[in-house]
Amino acid sequence: MGRYFGTDGFRGEVNVTLTTEQTYKIGEYLGGYVLSQGAKDKPCEVVIGKDTRISGDMLESELIAGLTKVGVNVLTLGVTTTPSVAFAVNKFGLACGIMISASHNPYYDNGIKLFGANGEKMNENVIARIEDYIDGKCAVSEVPHPASRDALGRVFRFTGGKEEYRKFLLSNGVNLSGLKVGLDCANGSAYEIAKDVFAELGATVTGINDKPDGLNINAGCGSTHIEGLQKLVREKGLDIGFAYDGDADRCLAVDERGEVVNGDKILYICGGYLKERGRLASDTVVTTVMSNFGLYKAFDKAGIKYVKTAVGDKYVREYMAANGCTLGGEQSGHIIFGELAGTGDGILTSIIIARILTEKRTGLSALCAGVTEYPQVLVNVKVKDKKAAQEDKRVKEAIAAAEAELKDTGRILVRESGTEPLVRIMVEAEEKEVCERLAESVKAAMVSGGYERLD
Repeated sequence: MGRYFGTDGFRGEVNVTLTTEQTYKIGEYLGGYVLSQGAKDKPCEVVIGKDTRISGDMLESELIAGLTKVGVNVLTLGVTTTPSVAFAVNKFGLACGIMISASHNPYYDNGIKLFGANGEKMNENVIARIEDYIDGKCAVSEVPHPASRDALGRVFRFTGGKEEYRKFLLSNGVNLSGLKVGLDCANGSAYEIAKDVFAELGATVTGINDKPDGLNINAGCGSTHIEGLQKLVREKGLDIGFAYDGDADRCLAVDERGEVVNGDKILYICGGYLKERGRLASDTVVTTVMSNFGLYKAFDKAGIKYVKTAVGDKYVREYMAANGCTLGGEQSGHIIFGELAGTGDGILTSIIIARILTEKRTGLSALCAGVTEYPQVLVNVKVKDKKAAQEDKRVKEAIAAAEAELKDTGRILVRESGTEPLVRIMVEAEEKEVCERLAESVKAAMVSGGYERLD
């Protein structure tokens, strides 16, 4: 991870750790870079999307200023999903894509996600050079030159990009007539398109948290606060519910009983579906180290192989691309269908699950009945220094003691967040009490070492 960009872009509190000056420089450097890489006989075009945060317009203006200053044309999608930006880059052969979003974070945070010309996460070498430019460390030869006169960039509203993305989503669905679907749009990017697409496919749609005001994105709703959707499904007697995050690149589901179906169970359902149809390359699903033991036991029984990557959908996608895999994802709901997209897409995931449900003529609870999850506890510790907190001798001893107690009946994983000042302690065991006790023992070692951040 870099100084500003983590596993999912540059994220921070607006006007505090993510400033307009930094945003302008990102646009300016990125503009110079894509111009240097592009063909000289056609305009250089970059697409920008944003979620519903109040700060989106301000940051978009800074990016546009930097890009057009050096001669790059900007195509604006307005409020849209992160995967739609990646889709547009690929579909229309654009120089790169930018999404302004802080995903599941509160409204006062925002972020900048960059996609290269292939529609996948921007190359790390380019990210490092952008960070150098922000800090004034860029080589003189790489400093972008301002355009002059008619060479200045222009800005165009890109309505065709959203329409093509909508068609893409519809093309992966089936007739959902008779299916009663609940959608929690998190007052974010999915608030219009998800409901429209499901309705056009024939489903009866009940939406909640679909009235964004710039301040209510992720506020007690969406995939990180799924209890509202659970209540809706139970009270309305719906067949299924889907909850998205702020930029709709991930999705969790709720079955007909109102029980949560997380990313692990979604991988199990989709992995089995693709395997049945001979479309699961090498019969392998790509997971991360956060996936549950129970998922792997279910995969073993189903004859599905699996691999584990570091946490982050970018690492899942990198492995998939390098090894020709067709399905991968995270417990948090980032699911990547390699034949269809290069990034996680919450709405696409929900359409495919609804399709499986319809084709198999059964409930979601039955589809994921083969997975029995181990109890899992995740404790987040806000720290002053993520590296130092993990390297402390007392912390290492606490981790080693937990591993010795668990042996082959569970596991402990301690890792730093890629987007927040947190160290995450995850423990899986046969009993929840054991998970809680061991996780707290590691946290206590960090606190006693003085690493906890109290602000």
